[in-house]
Amino acid sequence: MSVSQNLKKRDLQTASVILDFKKLQVVTCNLDGVQVPKDWNHIVKYYFEHYENIITRLFKENGYSIEKSNSSAVTNNLVSND
Repeated sequence: MSVSQNLKKRDLQTASVILDFKKLQVVTCNLDGVQVPKDWNHIVKYYFEHYENIITRLFKENGYSIEKSNSSAVTNNLVSND
């Protein structure tokens, strides 16, 4: 897993999963050459279970806070700090 501020052409060609935390959308998602549905909530929930600190930081850096009552509610309780 890597985190980048700017998306590069190389990233689009080589990355299996690209998540845009500014727009809260899945840019690309394919595993072993198989295109996976671009379901933001499902994918973020999966990565949150494995990389909680990084995902939390990315939300905060992009103006969101997370109110979590349990891990399944993570993406349903995003609060914009605007």
